[in-house]
Amino acid sequence: MFTGIVQGTAPLVSVVEKSEFRTHVVALPASLREGLVVGASVAHNGVCLTVTAIDGDHVSFDLMRETLRLTNLGALRVGDRVNIERAARFGDEIGGHAMSGHVICLAELVELEEAPDNRRLWFELPAEYARFLFDKGYVGVDGISLTIGEVRRAGGVAHFCVNLIPETLSRTTLGERGPGDRVNIEIDPQTQAIVETVERVLASRQA
Repeated sequence: MFTGIVQGTAPLVSVVEKSEFRTHVVALPASLREGLVVGASVAHNGVCLTVTAIDGDHVSFDLMRETLRLTNLGALRVGDRVNIERAARFGDEIGGHAMSGHVICLAELVELEEAPDNRRLWFELPAEYARFLFDKGYVGVDGISLTIGEVRRAGGVAHFCVNLIPETLSRTTLGERGPGDRVNIEIDPQTQAIVETVERVLASRQA
């Protein structure tokens, strides 16, 4: 489990390409390697990946076909940075919200509004996932737990915005994002469970 509180970013230092398969090697600082072992779970841009090798500060992770299809990790190149979060442990402070590291879809950044001490980002995502988004609800964006500012639905298209403080902009890769970039989206699992349960109940009554 993860909390959506990104602990830092790390550069991608090597990519090994195979058929519908990739190995990423990232350079993790000492603070993020403490106690790390092969088989541990680490979130990259909100995607739960398993450590496959550790060589000094270089840590390897394998990306399967489904991961490459559903997330933005397959578009990364050497030198790009990823948001990193180690798996939560019992007793840790939960500063964000419970996240599984399972990305549901990609969203495109379509508008960026600057203000003196914050930034508002508007994203467009597939309309079928809009039913899980609510004003002031939670959403995971590239592994970052964020509060939804507003949701707009019109013409079969859904948009939502998030507001970012300077700390989030400096600690994560969202400060580098621009219109046209695509981010990984994980919806709040509790919200998803509630919405799908209500939908099933209503469908059964209508039947």
